Amino acid sequence: MLTGNSTEQETPRKIIHLDMDAFYASVEQRDDPELRGRPLAVGGARERGVVAAASYEARQFGVRSAMSAVVARRLCPELLFVPPRFEVYKAVSRQIHAIFAEYTRLIEPLSLDEAYLDVTNNLKNIPSATRIAAEIRARILQETQLTASAGISYNKFLAKLASDYRKPNGQFVILPSEGLAFVEALEVGQFHGIGKVTAAKMNQLGIHTGWDLRQQPEAFLRQHFGKAGSYYYTISRAIDYRPVVADRLRKSIGAETTFPRDLTTLPELTEALQPCLEKVWSYCDRTSLRGRTLTLKVKYADFQQITRSRSYLAPLTSQTQLERISHELLTALLPLPQGVRLLGVALSNLDTATETASRQLDLGF
Repeated sequence: MLTGNSTEQETPRKIIHLDMDAFYASVEQRDDPELRGRPLAVGGARERGVVAAASYEARQFGVRSAMSAVVARRLCPELLFVPPRFEVYKAVSRQIHAIFAEYTRLIEPLSLDEAYLDVTNNLKNIPSATRIAAEIRARILQETQLTASAGISYNKFLAKLASDYRKPNGQFVILPSEGLAFVEALEVGQFHGIGKVTAAKMNQLGIHTGWDLRQQPEAFLRQHFGKAGSYYYTISRAIDYRPVVADRLRKSIGAETTFPRDLTTLPELTEALQPCLEKVWSYCDRTSLRGRTLTLKVKYADFQQITRSRSYLAPLTSQTQLERISHELLTALLPLPQGVRLLGVALSNLDTATETASRQLDLGF
């Protein structure tokens, strides 16, 4: 049970971050005994393939998700590739979330294999979040033959950090009385929400650890990191006010494609982008969601990635608009500095159809 005083609130929340261990790869190893104990990558084995997930055996060689198949094979010549089976992963994810739902209604999915649970007031009236996490992990193992790791703490930031500390197949607790000391000992690159580029910039400013970060005034952090500076200011103090939000509205709708060869002409790019546009708009039609920001994603042959966006006061209301704006963003990139290996498109700043109609009336449309 979590005890002690929190700087956030008089009664600390009890938050669990559940994370399946090497989820896609573990499902494949579960379903095919021949793959167990062997270095495995889920993804495309072709020259342009990308690793979607790596087993722990493969990770020992340095193989990681989002790595190109060429690099992965160089690191681990015996690496086995299997194609992803997303329908199977979704089915297993539904099993896992059904277990979560027996303990709490406050479930915030982050992906198929990861979620936050607020068990402060839980459906089984179990006072100990540690016990709940252990029960859920045991249930997952029993019902799916897969392992999960858990982090338990009084806020989301610390719970997510904690879930990495006993991987795979373990759990770790950070009590309210331990949060500040835990954070100040971390390298800033270990903070969730601080990537490699930001960590390098912090290091240049003399900020290497959570303790260093906590010494900086909020104004200084905002000056160098914009709005994110306020977030860094709070997490360096082990504070995170974000609640666990059930049925979280998706922030964007996107689709992308990696090509078997580099594309170099506008007609090729326009044709290749069309299936992505149709996929995005098909989702919009099914869900009645509309977006006000369109983003084009381009990855060149050397893996350099750029994005170009346009935002509007009113959401886009037709596939024709989506196509026109995407093609304009694409044309603006010409002449291409090199061939293109990936194209993608996404809609964000989403509204429902009802909200869209209301917004258009407000704007005098």
